[in-house]
Amino acid sequence: MKKNIIITFFLCAFSLNGLFAQETFKMMFYNLLNFPLQSIPPNRIQYLETILSNYQPDIFMVCELNNESASNGILNMMQQSINTNYAGANFVLNTSDDNFGNQNDLQNMLYYDSSKFILESQTVITTIYRDFNHYRLKLNTTQQGTNPIYIDAIVCHLKASSGSENEVLRLQMINDLENYLDTLPANSNVILAGDFNMYTSSETGFVELTNPSNNITFTDPANRLGSWHTNATFIDVFTQSTRTATGLGGATGGFDDRFDFILTSENMISNTDLYYVNNSYKVFGNNNNPSCFNQEINSTNCDGSDFSFSIRNALYNFSDHLPVTIELQTNQTLGINDYAFQQPIEFINGNMVNSILSLKIQPEFISNQTLYVYDSIGKLIKTINTKNSIYINEDISMLANGLYYIVLPQLNVKPLKFVISH
Repeated sequence: MKKNIIITFFLCAFSLNGLFAQETFKMMFYNLLNFPLQSIPPNRIQYLETILSNYQPDIFMVCELNNESASNGILNMMQQSINTNYAGANFVLNTSDDNFGNQNDLQNMLYYDSSKFILESQTVITTIYRDFNHYRLKLNTTQQGTNPIYIDAIVCHLKASSGSENEVLRLQMINDLENYLDTLPANSNVILAGDFNMYTSSETGFVELTNPSNNITFTDPANRLGSWHTNATFIDVFTQSTRTATGLGGATGGFDDRFDFILTSENMISNTDLYYVNNSYKVFGNNNNPSCFNQEINSTNCDGSDFSFSIRNALYNFSDHLPVTIELQTNQTLGINDYAFQQPIEFINGNMVNSILSLKIQPEFISNQTLYVYDSIGKLIKTINTKNSIYINEDISMLANGLYYIVLPQLNVKPLKFVISH
């Protein structure tokens, strides 16, 4: 009898632990200010390293990234200085019709912790001016096989500048987005992050985003709607400008505008699978100091208890914008516990490979597995479908010499390393 009571106690304790388990994810959006073509001050990535090392986002979304080399450089820095699990989406150039000036050197991008998320797909949404980029991520949880949870992260950079003509262009871009969102399930968990370049929540584009008749209706998690342009009562959500001095690129008007946002679909405020953490919407580097109005973010006028001078100075030197952050939470548990201590694949002829990558997959893992091959800077190089086979022989003779990683996104296991030496 006593033995049964003990067993029952541990079973209940285990069940309760699973019931109340919570995982929290940190998201950040940042306008990188024409990175790296804006070359003053020099070696700007050192300041980005300071910023990211402090916040350590699980999902990092950016705009105004110039080229693939810079994208790879950011990923390499994040892997070396913060977390080796960081991975990046495929870098793509702007594809939208460019009738208003050269926008082809201003790209969007997303980076993510690959131990927590699986990048399922990415899609370009073309507009009259600049692309929206849609990244579909699946949470790497113990229930992903039976109850998968997805985040649809969309990154954007709307048309800049005031005036009715620019407002119309922003609305046209948002209408293109809404047409695309009509194709998604209405209960999708959608994040819209970007530099909106809007001066008030009454602008037609913002009104359209929050229209309750939409298939996907967005909401402002900060709940700070109104006319924020040069309005000091909105200083807690200001993101631009970090500077008054000239010569560093970008705007120089001082701290007086809310241009950068992370909006969530309405269901993420109330659902239980994946939801916004109350009061987690923050502008990184903003101490909500009224004296900071129209000042430089690294000045003593912007002091406060949340963000130190060293952080604000890094932000000042890197961009004329501040990043926006939110937290999301799920009641599911990360990882595949049943497989945590098993290695599902092994090398048949060792991990020094010439032209044929030979692998053996344990029988219990062969069903519908996909292997991803990444290079040393985290770029996806090759996708291998196991086709329910125990033995895999894949021709990799076209790949350059170097270090590579094999990742099984469906399972919570460490990547396998191999070296190509032709």
